[in-house]
Amino acid sequence: MPRNELLQRINFLKQGIVGKDVKARLQEFKEVFNSSNERWFSELCFCLLTANSSAESGIKIQNSLGFKGFSELSERQLSFELRKLGYRFYNRRAEFIVSARNHYQIKDNVLSFGNENEARLWLVENFKGLGFKEASHFLRNVGFKNVAIIDRHVLSVLSENDFLKTKPKTISPKTYMEIEKQLEEICGKTGLSQGELDLYLWYMKTGKVLK
Repeated sequence: MPRNELLQRINFLKQGIVGKDVKARLQEFKEVFNSSNERWFSELCFCLLTANSSAESGIKIQNSLGFKGFSELSERQLSFELRKLGYRFYNRRAEFIVSARNHYQIKDNVLSFGNENEARLWLVENFKGLGFKEASHFLRNVGFKNVAIIDRHVLSVLSENDFLKTKPKTISPKTYMEIEKQLEEICGKTGLSQGELDLYLWYMKTGKVLK
């Protein structure tokens, strides 16, 4: 049965080097949780950049520009730097990042909510360019574990292993939360949180354990 095979594969990966890499990532996320508003804002900008792009591209830009670039460059300067670094959507993402500065104290804001779901809704409603996936990605990367990052890799794994009948082309908030329930079933059978599970599913499709 494909479902059982997926569970077996995850449990196998947990016991080896991939499991060690996942634990190392989770420790990094924990360190970010205990860091400053500035570090959280930089991580938000990274997640804005990964939409319709790649984690590798976002990491490259984050390492190059850092908090100072994300927070101080004018929209025109930021667009120029993104383009120079080979980023495709340089104008639109520069606009999103500059707009995000309206909520610079993002750690304080997020921690004022009772749980991840409330914080995620606030993020989606208040930040241009953040949908459920990007908001969940951000929350996971700053140390929250109980929201799912549903991207094309995760959808492929779920579809291939009979957790989804069909792979949706677009995902509404309602559909997103329905798929989270499917992932929660896997979490319950593997002893993983949503944030941990994502790292394993992503590895299965990319061979990498990235943030």
